[in-house]
Amino acid sequence: MTTVETNISRILLKEEIQDFLFREAELLDERNFEEWLDLLTDDIRYWMPMRRNVKANELDREFTREGQDINWFDEGKGTLDRRVRQILTGVHWAEEPLSRICHFVTNVQLLGAEPSITDPIEVSVKCRFLIYRNRVQTETDFLIGKREDTLRKVNEEWKISQRKIILDQNVLLAKNLTFFF
Repeated sequence: MTTVETNISRILLKEEIQDFLFREAELLDERNFEEWLDLLTDDIRYWMPMRRNVKANELDREFTREGQDINWFDEGKGTLDRRVRQILTGVHWAEEPLSRICHFVTNVQLLGAEPSITDPIEVSVKCRFLIYRNRVQTETDFLIGKREDTLRKVNEEWKISQRKIILDQNVLLAKNLTFFF
């Protein structure tokens, strides 16, 4: 395959991945949580470490460690499914009435594709996000950060197999994290 063909394949794959991420954001904004769950692999890891303020020479301590420290959350499909089911009951103190949410996804970077860019089964992606949430009359939250995702093809469709969410703040100003990133 020529360099031009490889570059075209990369551009087309990036476009396909961006469309997937934009569709995911729309599902969440429209509260189509069950359809969103279908975008996740059965073995998903959905993880958000906590961030600390540290000195410049201690940057290795900036984030809580995977599997060793407490995190904002570290969930699998079963927990995410239970969270969705709870919200859909209509009896959820933090989501009654339901939040109005808008996801912005940008700066999508295709980091890698396995086994190849021309025939990918798994891709690594990084993007930036902004989530706006409004509840009742006066509660407003802005959450900004980046996501590191691994997407896997399952039955010819992309699904999220891993998501690491990194907030650009170390103190959570939102009253809860009942929504999805």
